[in-house]
Amino acid sequence: MKNPSLVLACVSLCAFLLSCATPQAAIQTAAPVVDAPAGAVRGVREDDANVFRAIPYARAPIGDLRWRAPQSLPRWSGVRAAEQRGVACMQPAMAAGPYNRGQVAMSEDCLTLDVTAPANARNAPVMVWIHGGTLIWGSGHSPMYSGREFAERGVVLVSINYRLGVLGYLAHPELSAESTDAISGNYGLMDQIAALQWVRDNIAAFGGDPNNVTIFGESAGALSTEMLLASPAARGLFDRAIVQSGYLFTMPELKNGRYEEYSAEAIGAWVATQVAAPDLAHLRAMDARDLIDRAAAAGYAPLGTIDGRILPRQLVDTFERGEQAPVPLMAGLTSGEIRGLRFLLPPLAANADAYVAEIRARYGDLADEYLRLYPPTDLEQTRLAASRDVVFGWASERLVRNQSAIGQPSFLYYFDQDYPAAAEADLTAFHASEVPFVFGTFDATPAHWPQIPDTADQRSVSDAMIDYWTSFARNGGPVATNGPAWAPYARERAFMRFNQGARLETQFMPGMYELHEEVMCRRRQSGAQSWNWRSGSTAPVLPASAAACVAE
Repeated sequence: MKNPSLVLACVSLCAFLLSCATPQAAIQTAAPVVDAPAGAVRGVREDDANVFRAIPYARAPIGDLRWRAPQSLPRWSGVRAAEQRGVACMQPAMAAGPYNRGQVAMSEDCLTLDVTAPANARNAPVMVWIHGGTLIWGSGHSPMYSGREFAERGVVLVSINYRLGVLGYLAHPELSAESTDAISGNYGLMDQIAALQWVRDNIAAFGGDPNNVTIFGESAGALSTEMLLASPAARGLFDRAIVQSGYLFTMPELKNGRYEEYSAEAIGAWVATQVAAPDLAHLRAMDARDLIDRAAAAGYAPLGTIDGRILPRQLVDTFERGEQAPVPLMAGLTSGEIRGLRFLLPPLAANADAYVAEIRARYGDLADEYLRLYPPTDLEQTRLAASRDVVFGWASERLVRNQSAIGQPSFLYYFDQDYPAAAEADLTAFHASEVPFVFGTFDATPAHWPQIPDTADQRSVSDAMIDYWTSFARNGGPVATNGPAWAPYARERAFMRFNQGARLETQFMPGMYELHEEVMCRRRQSGAQSWNWRSGSTAPVLPASAAACVAE
């Protein structure tokens, strides 16, 4: 085995000798080498940032080890090359649309992360990005998640991969039986926890502060952030959280079928039959690509599993009881969330009378309030707004309310930014449209993403968002050089609206939260209905009122 210290000494000597014969500019662009506890890595210098790509943070459980917790890696010898973009975790092909990134290289051996650090960083705040993609698609290595703007503001960005789909979230009776904790599922979440443990143990070598870590993610990455907030296994691994377009769907319990959901083990047994695997041994013997394609074709939709250990209870219950991580929180949504997720929409009503009749039949004593908030004047806009609020509006406000209730600073935002290409495609402020603004990566969006014009107006919004996000990571208080002071939500339901600039407003969507909290509470108390994306004509008949469900 090579001696890492000797290798690093040779690298340093070579750099010194080179400096004697080359201009200073060449020295500044020399490949950075970091000796971390996990092992030495060589990255690339990009402008004033050091970038290290595809660093393994855990041993990928594949083959006979498939569907086990990630395993720690021994320190590697020598200097590991960390210059090339990594592969995605296994995932099926994606339908055409703005989120499709085309063909991507993928592998089961995918538990890697990228680090972008300011050159000469010391004790810099750290932000850990968890990508979205319905827990089915995506990669932490996407160019849209570049950390260059974060590095310019003195922040270290870590972007992670985690197991997806059936490989990341399958529960199964045989898997539970072989587990020392008698549980299964949540493997992708365990990967995320392992990545945070790697950050705790290694990020200081890259100039980051392991005691100042902010987790953040969008969509499924936001759901992952919520699960990390709720998981005792992740406690103490982060200090702040940002939830971009999060949701609080019903999740299956490991062994019990409740709230219209089958148990997670029953779902796993059904998946096995759908992919023609009679037992766990056959599941593990299957080709990974064949397995994920068959499971996706069967309609398997991954979610976290309520297993009593990694996730003790439903997320809404955890946050309601104040059992989540006590850290400052930022959460928000986009105004056009559902424009890019039209599969969530109820059918368009034939006319206003038919719409009103459906709402009265389904929402009973809450129908008048539902119709006040979502009137029949423009049926298309009404169903877009109602579905957005059922999925994302209620969840975002509930998260900041619950976090405020345990005494933590909590901040709410509403992204309503428009630009010509998005308007022409009827995708104004669509789901995930804030992501390139948060990263400042207008030039790195997927091929079919409405092109963002690189103008002063659009950059102004992006610069403000990056300032707010990174300052929140630094000390828990979002501040922007070209934006107003951001008051916490607890102060008059304050929120920051991003629309041709940043503007602080109060009284976020009056009545919206109260209506949907009452609806969701009744469904939860009934024990017979799930709380998820159903709205309008797709919503089940609402249970009768319960005194305990009256929203504050």
